[in-house]
Amino acid sequence: MSELAITDLKNPLGTPTSSRSITETVNGSHKFVIQGYSLAKGMGIGKHIASENFTVGGYQWAIYFYPDGKNPEDSSTYVSVFIALASEGTDVRALFELTLIDQSGKGKDKVHSHFDRSLESGPYTLKYRGSMWGYKRFFRRAMLESSDYLKDDCLKINCTVGVVVSAIDCSRLHSIQVPESDIGAHFGMLLDNMEGSDITFNVAGEKFHAHKLVLAARSPAFRLEFFDKMVGDEQEVSVEDMEPKVFKAMLHFVYRDALPEDDSVASGSCSPIAETITAKLLAAADKYDLGRLRRVCESRLCQDISVNSVSRALALADCYHATELKAVCLRFAAENLAAVMRSDGFEYLKENFPSLQSELLKTVAGCEEDCSSGGGKSLSVWAQLSDGGDTNGRRVRQRT
Repeated sequence: MSELAITDLKNPLGTPTSSRSITETVNGSHKFVIQGYSLAKGMGIGKHIASENFTVGGYQWAIYFYPDGKNPEDSSTYVSVFIALASEGTDVRALFELTLIDQSGKGKDKVHSHFDRSLESGPYTLKYRGSMWGYKRFFRRAMLESSDYLKDDCLKINCTVGVVVSAIDCSRLHSIQVPESDIGAHFGMLLDNMEGSDITFNVAGEKFHAHKLVLAARSPAFRLEFFDKMVGDEQEVSVEDMEPKVFKAMLHFVYRDALPEDDSVASGSCSPIAETITAKLLAAADKYDLGRLRRVCESRLCQDISVNSVSRALALADCYHATELKAVCLRFAAENLAAVMRSDGFEYLKENFPSLQSELLKTVAGCEEDCSSGGGKSLSVWAQLSDGGDTNGRRVRQRT
């Protein structure tokens, strides 16, 4: 017997291999705000208000709120809340959590959750599109209407979905984690410490120190001013058309690539949309050609679009070349035409931006084409002028 054969007999199995199966949840959350709760009452047993669809684990989901209850036996004694599978799927296994937010600030939320508890039969299985999980008797209606969960005729519901997925992990058990990028923090320290600053901005008497190279790297407008014009030796620049707090927030973004984490730039302000700091930052982004800041402002302003604000948001978008926001506003206004035309903002639009009316008409025509090609709306968009509702007779809600 040869030496090679003897060696093979001593190690007949070769090098061992291994793998492992990992079953876990892919989690995602959605916040559903129900404004005008008292107006929703009486819509009928089994009829619901639906949230926008949201994606978790590759599937679309939606929250259904039944102000008069889901089933006849409950009548209007209870409100019902369900989470529905809104896309195609078979035997989708998931965990769920529904939270009714306590708006008093006491943190006494009403929580129904699968998470962090033992489940005798495992995760809930949704068999097909339209399958739902939730509570027919989510909350007694009389108690809800006298509780801290209802404030200013508004309810807030948080939903978390955890879709169960299994996978084979053949990677090494040990890995080296790479930290998140900290370049923004380093440049932010440069701004805070003013070390090496070579330019000063005078904004309404308030001085801001900065660095020409950083500004030029981030903004084509600053690069043109400081270098391409070959007249960049000035040490102080006066800014006449911007508030100090807006300029400060803009500099924060230039250096850190993020907006300040404080209430001054939070969305949802009670001020008119044109007076918010986000709108003013949009103007600053347009002035200094800060494309990413423009997109961040567009995204934030988009969250606050409503029947009453869309006209002024559209005017802002047109003035400051916010093409994404403009498209959203035109579509929203076209789909909710009757209600928008009755708003004060529409009168402002007619008086100050007449050219936008023709663009709105073109968008309405596009909606009409969608209707006629079987897009799901059987009633003409123009018919909203006579019935005051949207094309399905429901209350107007934002579409983005």
